[in-house]
Amino acid sequence: MTDLPERYRDAVQFAFGDTPALKDELLALVLSGKKTATCGALRDVKDAGEPMPEVGRRDVVLDGAGKPAAVIETTEVTIRRFDEVDEDFARDEGEGDLSLADWREGHEAFFARNGGFSPDMELICERFRLVETLGDDENA
Repeated sequence: MTDLPERYRDAVQFAFGDTPALKDELLALVLSGKKTATCGALRDVKDAGEPMPEVGRRDVVLDGAGKPAAVIETTEVTIRRFDEVDEDFARDEGEGDLSLADWREGHEAFFARNGGFSPDMELICERFRLVETLGDDENA
């Protein structure tokens, strides 16, 4: 793979998911256009001192091996409780069968294994668009 294009050298870099396999699976959903939203526990961003998502910011998405794979641009950021997430947002996350029930089951398990789950926990809910893919043939 080529180096990260100069225009993205200072971008926030992250991966969706918490295991290499899940990171690759979620990245594939982004690349296919099925995943246009994501969420994370507000406490995790605060505790890690990570930057909050910002509308208009472009971030580099890493694959399961930690290599830059795509660039996304944030189009919406809201803070809401887990139990306030609606069907539209669950569908836009693009995971599982796209239902709210499946979203809740999968995300409850994810948060439980990553610091704890509570129905009233605050989430950073972000919508985004795919700007470009990065790969072996990409020219910087």
